[in-house]
Amino acid sequence: MPKGGPIVEKERLEWVDVARGFAIFGIFMVNAPAFNAPFFLYGGGEEYFSSEMSGMIRAIIDIFFQASFYTLFALMFGFGLQMMKDRLVAKGVSYEPVLQRRMFILFLFGIVHAFLIWHGDILLTYSILGMILLLFMKGKNRTLLRSAFGMLAAVTLPFTLLLYAARDFNAAVMNREAIQAAMTSYGEGTLGEIWAQNLTDWWYTNSPGNWPFLIMSMLPMMLFGMYIARKRWLHEPENHRNEMWKWWVVTGVLFLVFKVGPYFFGRPMWFELAQDNIGGSASAVFYVLSITMLYRNSVRRAIRPFRWVGRMSLTNYILQSVVSFIAFYSVGFGFYGEVSPLQSTIFVLIVFLLQVVISRWWLKKYRYGPVEWLWRRGTYKTDI
Repeated sequence: MPKGGPIVEKERLEWVDVARGFAIFGIFMVNAPAFNAPFFLYGGGEEYFSSEMSGMIRAIIDIFFQASFYTLFALMFGFGLQMMKDRLVAKGVSYEPVLQRRMFILFLFGIVHAFLIWHGDILLTYSILGMILLLFMKGKNRTLLRSAFGMLAAVTLPFTLLLYAARDFNAAVMNREAIQAAMTSYGEGTLGEIWAQNLTDWWYTNSPGNWPFLIMSMLPMMLFGMYIARKRWLHEPENHRNEMWKWWVVTGVLFLVFKVGPYFFGRPMWFELAQDNIGGSASAVFYVLSITMLYRNSVRRAIRPFRWVGRMSLTNYILQSVVSFIAFYSVGFGFYGEVSPLQSTIFVLIVFLLQVVISRWWLKKYRYGPVEWLWRRGTYKTDI
């Protein structure tokens, strides 16, 4: 595995690594409660953990984390794919077979992660959407934006209106049978029973009927990432300050209106899709622009440690799942269903801080994280 060094560090856009690390932190904050209890999928969290503190933590996660960080990670995924394509073209290399191999290897990682570790995997989804994204590589900038805004509007506006029209029939559903099955399998079951339940939960969120919503909510963020890479906003922020500030204000307002606003009128169920698709997407852009612009001042010191995790984002994403598997499932410590929202938050903070330390130590020795090295080696068929 190639060794690390100061030259490698200088070649990178540190604030982009910080954004990736921040995305990994935010994803973990949302994933951990879904990993340690079945309530995210099947409802009932308010009944099991009904304290005021638990409600406050759920609200904070809903406003600042839910639908904000998998979209941020999707944006960075599209950004990175466009950067890789540009580098290959500059070297005179045909980019399509290289990127296709990259998506295939990611697909294999996703298969292992989704079916052997955690049903909430995003790697499998990203690999499939990445193949679709390759169809846009030769498209013009306006095609990327029109497609992204069009897909978000097509899935959000009509379904929000339909949900509003049927609002009197909407009610929070708690699937007690599914909750009990998950509690038994994950909390007391054998490894085989855990994997069987994991497959059931994966199908629940990834059935064919859900895929149009996945595509039309996540693919737009990847297209936005490609657009930002082409415009070089994150490469040369000083040259695009006016445009970035404009979009920072716009996305910040949308963030507040669609993520915070619902709490002022009871957070109705019919508004949840708009809250996630519009508010979540806007907050992702707001976060990455904030990190890029703040990196030029004193705030840099506070957020800079995120870059270590960001440089090993794939390794750290999978590592979070492995640690959670051991901590919460019966084949490990077996805390499934017993972790309150506060305890879950503390768990995330401790694990992530350890990831910062471990990632920094690793990258002082090697250029890439272990999973990143495997991904790169398979992509380029070399150890460079």
